[in-house]
Amino acid sequence: MAQGNNGNSNNLVVNKASGALEQMKYEIAQELGISIPQDGYQGNMTSYENGSIGGYITKRLVTIAEQQLAGQYQ
Repeated sequence: MAQGNNGNSNNLVVNKASGALEQMKYEIAQELGISIPQDGYQGNMTSYENGSIGGYITKRLVTIAEQQLAGQYQ
């Protein structure tokens, strides 16, 4: 599968979700007080900053999934 323009090699299960994930990345970075360069290149950011953003994305996605599952199985 071809890589996206951000060099990410992760394969999305739902290809249409890439825009929402990209938006979530910027929202979480803003909440954490981390500024992502306008050109989108994150190579000059620290591992801590990138890891924090990725960790919070995962945490938020798990929370969303738990809420959806709870609604389906109650």
